[in-house]
Amino acid sequence: MGDWGPWSTGSVDRKQALQVIRQAGRPGRRSAGTAAEQRAELERTRVQLMIEITARAEAYRKGLLAAAKRLSPEEAEIISDLEEHGLQVPQLHDLLCGGHVLVDDPKLYEKWRFDQLSHLRISSHHRDIDKSRYPDIGMRGQVVREKLHGRTAQGTWVQLEKTPAAFGKRKLPSPTDVLHLVDYVVYRVTRSNVGPWGLSRLTERRPMYLSPIVAIPTSLAPAVAESLGSALRQIEADDDMTAVSRDLAARFPPPRRPDPAGELGQALAGRAGRGLFGSSEVWVTETPSPTAAAVFGKRGEQVPRGLLGAAAGGHE
Repeated sequence: MGDWGPWSTGSVDRKQALQVIRQAGRPGRRSAGTAAEQRAELERTRVQLMIEITARAEAYRKGLLAAAKRLSPEEAEIISDLEEHGLQVPQLHDLLCGGHVLVDDPKLYEKWRFDQLSHLRISSHHRDIDKSRYPDIGMRGQVVREKLHGRTAQGTWVQLEKTPAAFGKRKLPSPTDVLHLVDYVVYRVTRSNVGPWGLSRLTERRPMYLSPIVAIPTSLAPAVAESLGSALRQIEADDDMTAVSRDLAARFPPPRRPDPAGELGQALAGRAGRGLFGSSEVWVTETPSPTAAAVFGKRGEQVPRGLLGAAAGGHE
């Protein structure tokens, strides 16, 4: 357990990363490699920037940013795939600290099997799956240390481990296996997974769930459908009045749909409107307006808090 501390939140060479992004997207530039290689490098640079952002806000074991500089294309692909399925930057902390992640996409199981890098693993995760048909797959890397993934009934699970485990059939325990058992003791004591860069409370019993398949088509009783449609029309009418003035709302009414409940349960494509920072905490800081302070100072009044940032403006 020698690399538990100290904690570090250093910096990555952002100028070099941004230069790669600009060069990859510059029209008319002679390519330095194939299109696939350029996409892989762009993906790798993007993931490195995500790691830098989360390293500024969260605490990790020492060495994360140095490892991110040696991020492999395969590691970047795994994190990028999770991001495409809804992983946000704040959730990246739990992933790097060993959080158990479920994704309702079975295609990722085969996609994350990389030639000459992946190896079969034995684990106790998801025992309801036929391991002879869907064995657990491991992969080692600078950032993921030991990536472990497998199948679930609906998709794929993945978890990053601090210490690789090599024991299995016809293999004798190694020193790393002993360290892996030490990590298991830490898990039993803290009830937290031991990941490459910290501890996470998101275990298999309480996982991070990305892109869950929760839409179940069903029909409503006529009375319920009528009541639901009436409530949705009232909500739309209230929203219409609060968005603009009443005069404009009357002149430009929204489209009238025969059944407003028909849109419920429809999923959006891609990230479904969820940005990289959708679950981030937001702080708003404002600087005092000298003009407003001078005006209220002459009147002997106290400056209202809502006007403090009127002139200088606020930022998130």
